Amino acid sequence: MRSTPTPAVPRRGRRSVLAATGLVAALALTATACGGSTADSASDQAEAAASQAADAAAGDGKIQLPAELADKLKEHGIDLDQWKDGAWKNWDKDQWLSEAKDFVNPVIEGLWKPDRMQSAKEANKTVTTQDASADQGVSEPEPAPVRATAEKTPYHENAAPVGKVFFDTPDGPAVCSGTVVKDVNHPGKSNLVWTAGHCVHAGKSGGWYRNLVFVPAYNDLGKSEAQLGNATATEIAPYGNWWADWASTSNEWIQGGSDTGGAGAAYDYAVLHVSPEAGAKSLEETTGALDVDFSAPPASEVATMGAWGYPAAPPYNGLQMFKCLDRPGRLSLSPALPTMYRIGCTMTGGSSGGGWFRVVNGETTLVSNTSIGPQDNTWLAGPQLGAGAESVYQHMSKTYGGR
Repeated sequence: MRSTPTPAVPRRGRRSVLAATGLVAALALTATACGGSTADSASDQAEAAASQAADAAAGDGKIQLPAELADKLKEHGIDLDQWKDGAWKNWDKDQWLSEAKDFVNPVIEGLWKPDRMQSAKEANKTVTTQDASADQGVSEPEPAPVRATAEKTPYHENAAPVGKVFFDTPDGPAVCSGTVVKDVNHPGKSNLVWTAGHCVHAGKSGGWYRNLVFVPAYNDLGKSEAQLGNATATEIAPYGNWWADWASTSNEWIQGGSDTGGAGAAYDYAVLHVSPEAGAKSLEETTGALDVDFSAPPASEVATMGAWGYPAAPPYNGLQMFKCLDRPGRLSLSPALPTMYRIGCTMTGGSSGGGWFRVVNGETTLVSNTSIGPQDNTWLAGPQLGAGAESVYQHMSKTYGGR
């Protein structure tokens, strides 16, 4: 997937009449709408999560999961206690579940400690120059690089719905970005997180990743690696950890996704349904949430898109949130595939799955997510979200939303 110079990555995630501050202000406003933007509420949530984790540690350490999930694991010959004790590290082909219906993600208390989060590597998809120029008749000229700018801290006041998605792969802990989105079938009570397909499933060569967890507003104060050594649980995860109890991505990604995105890149999106470590509040009530726009507006009709995420590959280290604003253009990887959005942006791997937003009539909506980018990290591309993406979202909402 990494390839020759000038090339593109599932990851990290022009100038316009909409000022950059307008997009930022709208995102911040949405984030505070459900009362999840005060330092006190963020602190209370984290302390509650830490308390429950402590209580669990004082117990028998058993994995806690619904009976239906236990039954599903048994169907595949997976013993819960063995899974907790390390059987999840077995990535043999016959143990690596890949079918859409086979996602399992038992909670393992205490697995994602701060140091393990910091060790997670970026999950990126880099395409070659040849792949990126496969359909130049449709693709628009490569955009000029737009330097990513740091989001203001504390994140819980400026971009609370944006966070990091941690998961395990055969190569070790990995990380992407994600965004809390509204659940149209459960207004005000959403537990849905939007990210990239390659952040939850390996594509045609593998299966579902494991131990998926979402951490909204990660490293709330944007502290450096040295400063994080003394950071409190509230500062690292102001709203706690939210384990995915279900994930869904496109069949096109499962069947065609590859190290460079492949035929699945144009369908590289996913939705997680998550549950809190503590408390009864939904994720939306905790952080706020954003609407998803499934109209797939043509790039030519959008003045500005903004991509948010936590880039982790050099020169970044995954500890701070960044954003890029640019006028989108079109990228076509093949005449047989839908075109993708493309913007100039210097964010690197780790920002994969991060939301792309636009503002219409003062409302901020999610219109894409970071999927692929070039090896020289000068631009990002994301899928258009049309009927296929809406189908994945509606299935997740109707089947698992409200739980």
